[in-house]
Amino acid sequence: MDGSSLDIIPEQISQLKQIFPEVFTENQIDFTKLQEILNKNITQKNEYYQLSWAGKSEARANIYKTTTQTLKPCSPLNPLDNPHTNTLIKGENLEVLRILQKSYFNKVKMIYIDPPYNTGNDYFTYPDDFKEDKKEYLERTELDNKTNIWKKNTRENGHFHSNWLSMMLPRLSIARQLLRDDGVIFISIDDNEASNLKLLCDEVFGEENFVADIIWNSTKSVTNTAIISESHNYNLVYFKNKQHFIKNRHKFRLPEDGEGFANPDNDKRGYWKADPFQVGGWRPNQQYEIVNPNTGEIYLPNEGCSWKNDFNKFQELLKDNRIVFGVQGDASPQRKRFLTEALERGKVSKTLWNDVGTTTNGTQTLKKIFDGKIYFTNPKPVDLIKKMLQLATQSTENHIILDFFAGSGTTAQAVIELNEEDGGNRKVICVQLEESLETTSEGYKAGYRDISEITETRINKVIEKIKKQREGKIEFSDKPLPKCQAYKLDKSNFKSWRNDVADVKAFQQQLFDFQDSQLSPAEGNEDSMFIELCLKRGLGLNIRYTKDDDFYKVPTSEGELWFCFTQYKPEYEAMILAKSPKEVYMLDSNFKNNVMFTSLKLRLKNQDITLILI
Repeated sequence: MDGSSLDIIPEQISQLKQIFPEVFTENQIDFTKLQEILNKNITQKNEYYQLSWAGKSEARANIYKTTTQTLKPCSPLNPLDNPHTNTLIKGENLEVLRILQKSYFNKVKMIYIDPPYNTGNDYFTYPDDFKEDKKEYLERTELDNKTNIWKKNTRENGHFHSNWLSMMLPRLSIARQLLRDDGVIFISIDDNEASNLKLLCDEVFGEENFVADIIWNSTKSVTNTAIISESHNYNLVYFKNKQHFIKNRHKFRLPEDGEGFANPDNDKRGYWKADPFQVGGWRPNQQYEIVNPNTGEIYLPNEGCSWKNDFNKFQELLKDNRIVFGVQGDASPQRKRFLTEALERGKVSKTLWNDVGTTTNGTQTLKKIFDGKIYFTNPKPVDLIKKMLQLATQSTENHIILDFFAGSGTTAQAVIELNEEDGGNRKVICVQLEESLETTSEGYKAGYRDISEITETRINKVIEKIKKQREGKIEFSDKPLPKCQAYKLDKSNFKSWRNDVADVKAFQQQLFDFQDSQLSPAEGNEDSMFIELCLKRGLGLNIRYTKDDDFYKVPTSEGELWFCFTQYKPEYEAMILAKSPKEVYMLDSNFKNNVMFTSLKLRLKNQDITLILI
């Protein structure tokens, strides 16, 4: 099994082959033939509309790099809890996204990120190259350990905007690969990079998949020293595939709150609201006269418009008491929309959000969780993210939500609390760098050493609060409590051959190491090795499994997968043959010699069981 993360290029070539099979000859792309097909859309000049910056080619190359790193559990796994567990990953988010690709490719329903706004005080610039570990990198570059591997991107930097764009491009590109076809991404940003982010997202997600720029009233206070006091925040929204939502508009709706519904005529069907019976666009079968039965006035659609339904449907609606002519009965026709129907269809969102909390509310929420202490500045309010979740996800489905700039953990709290409110089963994956806190900060004084520790504590406190609220309530007796499993980005548990080793002594040492065991010198525990193999097998983190007889057993639609990390015992053969799993994964070091392994492999093969050596 390949020890690297997913290489996306073969998948993209496969997609190209499906679209243009004629340009492939012996699995090689004939670029001349491809250019002939696309000739109408190919400019012969070097000048064309594009977003360009210094370092873009290097940033684009970063999209396709792979990694051999892994995620290691910060605490022992519990097989019973695992399927119900949310996830916090501590580590650099680009590497984490690469690791997640194989397991979560095309599986994430919603992504929300609140990236650095590039104010001139943000730490995010560094070469995204992880062939060397953090210690090696720090020694080579002599960076300040307080900021881990990050450097401050100041306005004096000659590539101020370029550095930010180079940081965002590979992350957004991989994020797009993780989104489902009906996936949605929300990105918060302010004026510093809003214009650049819009152009970058048009390139990554496709201009045709842009949905809206939601303006959020982020602060109610006024800065008297400002020329104009800034009180808003941008939230760009993109679909993975807008055509899906054009066909399924009801899948992107807010819950109906009942505002404006009444029942002045005591209709037995309940509360209703009068909607316009006129729509834009001219349709010949929806052009006819409507006579107000109370006044005799004749109405026709406005120029360039049509009635909402054809004449026959209008007659049915009129007979069914679904057409009204204003409150006093002397207006143009309108159609009743009942609250029961509205609740099912949901409510269309507007692009101006001033009905959710501000950053002050976000700070107060966090302050309350941490007993009056402020450990994080300007966090997003929980109800802002909840509103996004209500738009993009459904409580009846097991949707995955990803936030790879997790900060204090607002997204995790929003997901966990919304599940509690509407009975949903959403799962959140949060990624936060172990960015060191300043020694003068309140968080450091309270015992926290990096931001991810604050994130983890917040999530656990939210879960504990829900646990206390449920105590003694019968309606929650069968509902599993939310949980959160933390992981950290780390070296692989297994040896990986490095092609970039140039030093002779290092190369000789690598040869020597591989003569021994496949298990790396930094040997991990069994849970850690199990999770790494699950990730590299594409099974993900929150998988259902049992553990007995020294085997981790994972059920799949094709059969069970077994993982064993202990010294091989003769009785294992009978156990495996009795249960007949699809695949069995064992360590090279499990076997005393190759003869023992080869013998077992042949016997299992006779029963269509694949033995894989790690």
